Amino acid sequence: MAAIINFLNDIFWGYILIYGLLAVGVYFTLRLGFIQVRRFPEFIRTVLKAPQTDRGGISPFQALCTSLASRVGTGNMTGVAVALYLGGPGAIFWMWVVAVIGMATAYAESTLAQLYKVRDQNGQLRGGPAFYISKGLKAPWAGAVFSLALILAFGLVFNAVQANSIAGAMEGAFGIDTNVTGIVIMLLAAIVIFGGIKKIARFAEVVVPFMAVLYLLLALYVIFTNISDVPAAFALIFKSAFGIEQAAGGVLGAMLNGVKRGLFSNEAGMGSAPNIAAVATPNPHHPASQGMVQSLGVFIDTLLICTATALMILLSGALGNGQTGIMLTQTALTTHIGSAGHYFVAIAIFFFAFTSIIGNYSYAENALTYLKWANKPGIFILRILALGMIPWGAYESVAMVFNAADAAMGLMATINLIAIMMLSGLVVKLTKDYFNQLKTHTPVFNSEDYPEVRDDIDLSVWDEKPSK
Repeated sequence: MAAIINFLNDIFWGYILIYGLLAVGVYFTLRLGFIQVRRFPEFIRTVLKAPQTDRGGISPFQALCTSLASRVGTGNMTGVAVALYLGGPGAIFWMWVVAVIGMATAYAESTLAQLYKVRDQNGQLRGGPAFYISKGLKAPWAGAVFSLALILAFGLVFNAVQANSIAGAMEGAFGIDTNVTGIVIMLLAAIVIFGGIKKIARFAEVVVPFMAVLYLLLALYVIFTNISDVPAAFALIFKSAFGIEQAAGGVLGAMLNGVKRGLFSNEAGMGSAPNIAAVATPNPHHPASQGMVQSLGVFIDTLLICTATALMILLSGALGNGQTGIMLTQTALTTHIGSAGHYFVAIAIFFFAFTSIIGNYSYAENALTYLKWANKPGIFILRILALGMIPWGAYESVAMVFNAADAAMGLMATINLIAIMMLSGLVVKLTKDYFNQLKTHTPVFNSEDYPEVRDDIDLSVWDEKPSK
């Protein structure tokens, strides 16, 4: 079994996804006319607009925060340090490139998730890749495979991974036993998870902005106190990216490590964030507007938070001391703010990883709906299993289980990339429709303009306009 899982991971992560995610991102960037650059102001406006209400939905801002809860995790602190260690400062440049390209992919998948969303038996909005794979491509079997892979990876095993990171940080900084940390995290997560998707969204709406802003404020403090060295840090990133200045691993090493860490961090194209994007009630009432919101999430994750970590490490002079991962980040912050840096990293990891647990679970619950298992017993069992993975993950790390999650995520990402490419014409039509309407009035989706999908979408969702 271990040999099969390792073989699948070699295929998925060594070939299909690294090149597939990049190729799909470039394709959508070109086909949508660099929407992530030309229309960036509209991306911001769609998040800041007053929320519209729907009896079963959440606001665009809540959807953005919930997706960021999953995107912004230990990878933003640990993954960036690993990229710098293996690929040198130039890896950060390639992380930026991947993020800009990935914004187009994130836009495409979340726009489709919005279009094909449905209202479940409890009146809640649900959707995601499984729905547009099933309805848009007439392939319900592929939607089922995607859902099972997502539940395994995001609903279960990745919770153990995040709990392991929290427990290690708490033990290192405060000497707290990993078993105690695991139980405490499980109890805190239970309070939020048993409240359902809306409670998860309200929690994310408060915690994620606080967490991100606090981290970015610290980064700004570090930048301003080292302002004279900032131009040199940026110059080093660009020079190392193109081999003008020798970097660890050379140009190819910088590129590969930057691409990998960027893809793992922002999740664009993975098919994860669209699960929460579908639950939002967009304003304007058009699928494209929620695509823009989720595209902005990629920008925040990589171009803001990952860059903040990279600058703090580069400005500390700690790179090259032999450390990597979270230890390198801790050393960098200790250099800038003294011993408090060690504790700050532990606390930041707690918030980053804990919100990832909550965000990941929300995706799994959505996938459960597609499989028609989202009744009370089904959701209860999922919640118990998801929570049970937390203390287990905090206590021990089993490589094979984590590798199995990587394989499951590779499978779901591969299915998702094929689906959004096959549905790319629909994404282009929705985008043109939105911006053509925007020239004269607030865009509104009209199902009669889309006869090719009218029989496949939930008309009760789109023809029943929400109120402000």
